[in-house]
This record gives sequence, C-alpha cells and structure tokens, in this order.
Amino acid sequence: MAKEKVPVTAAVRMLRSEKVYFTDHLYVYHEKGGTSASSSELGVDEHSVIKTLVMEDENRQPLIILMHGDRQVSTRELARIIGAKQVAPCAPDTAQKHTGYMVGGTSPFGTRRKMPVYMEASIAYISKIYINGGKRGYLIGMDPLDLIRTLKPTSVTVGII
Repeated sequence: MAKEKVPVTAAVRMLRSEKVYFTDHLYVYHEKGGTSASSSELGVDEHSVIKTLVMEDENRQPLIILMHGDRQVSTRELARIIGAKQVAPCAPDTAQKHTGYMVGGTSPFGTRRKMPVYMEASIAYISKIYINGGKRGYLIGMDPLDLIRTLKPTSVTVGII
C-alpha cells in the first residue's frame, strides 16, 4: 500500500515558519463524523482532539474558539466573557470565507483573516493535542504550549459536557 502524501496547507506553512514541531495524522474523513470519528480512526482520546469553531458576535465579527472534542461551547458564557450580546456559529460558507478552509478541515493556523482566538483553558494541560491541519482527514499532533506561543489565544472556561 502506498503511503498517502501529507498535505502542505497554509497551517503547515505557518507552523513550519514558526519552527513548531508537529506530527502528521491522516485518517479517513467521515462527513459529519466530527471528533468522535477522527479520534476513533486515530486511536486517541476524543478529549485531546481539539475542535476549531468559527463563530461571530452580534456585529458579525468573527472569532475562533478552540474546544475539546468531547465538549460543547456555552455560547452564552463565551458572549458574556468577551463582552458581546451574543455569539453564534458562522454559516459554513461564511466560516470558509474568513478562514480559507472548508468546514471539517478548519485549522486555527494560517487563516485567511486574522481573528481573535479563544481557547478552553484546560487544553493547556494536555500533553499532546490533535488539531486540524487545514484539510479534511488531516490532524496534526502538537504540544499545546506551541499552540499558545503561536496563536496567543485568550484562555476561557466555556466548555460544557
């Protein structure tokens, strides 16, 4: 069986330019499979698979929230913390316009538009995280401290089970 070629995405280019060590993890992408499918395919804990969610406030200003795969985002709490009236997920085409990535392959690295990034605080305490590398079916494994160094996210506690 031929080894599948690892994609060179905007995320990969950014991480390389920042000299971030990461590992490549290709898997069979399942439409609407989410982090449960990717964690199962890779044999890793879903809690260590980090979702990149593109949302917007009431003024349609986009933002990124990074969340554990086995948690949901309390948009009400996120809005309260950032001083917005409301926060809601972007439509897929709007998210793609802001990031340059297709939904299901959205990475917080190398986005088309600079946006504020918020991160569930407990992500920093995982030894290795798996986060989208900019293409469906492609996660990168990395130290969360490198994510914090490169993205400088605002730490929040908005995750719900």
